[in-house]
Amino acid sequence: MKIIDLEPGDRRLDTDLLPVLRELRPHLTTGLFQEVYANGHPQGLRFTAAYTDDGACVGVAGWRIVDNTSAIRKLYVDDLVTAANARSTGVGHRLLAHLEDRARAAGCRELNLDSGTQRTGAHRFYLRERLDIVAFHFTRPLEPLDPQAG
Repeated sequence: MKIIDLEPGDRRLDTDLLPVLRELRPHLTTGLFQEVYANGHPQGLRFTAAYTDDGACVGVAGWRIVDNTSAIRKLYVDDLVTAANARSTGVGHRLLAHLEDRARAAGCRELNLDSGTQRTGAHRFYLRERLDIVAFHFTRPLEPLDPQAG
């Protein structure tokens, strides 16, 4: 297995990575994904892909390194998904190990991620990988400001 980072503009983002990422984030169109990565890359967003020896993309991690007051420095995983046809083959384990190595090299004190409460299969995987549940994540949806309201 080969694990590589894909930079904005790399054609494999659309052809290889996005189809796997859409298994987790089905709302992402090609255009929206390109916009998110173009805006997020200067903020630290990166995408890493796991490829089989025959060149198939079977796993994706979206991540960033964040400095904040709670963790000081952490690697935050925005997205972690293994293609449905490659689950339970070690892809997720390898991606997490790769990200942990990267976090240690960057001086991070933590690797963390959020997972939707309905994703119980993912939770079993994270617990097997020795990640702990340490917080609740709260959200309030926001409507965009009306540009006409001035």
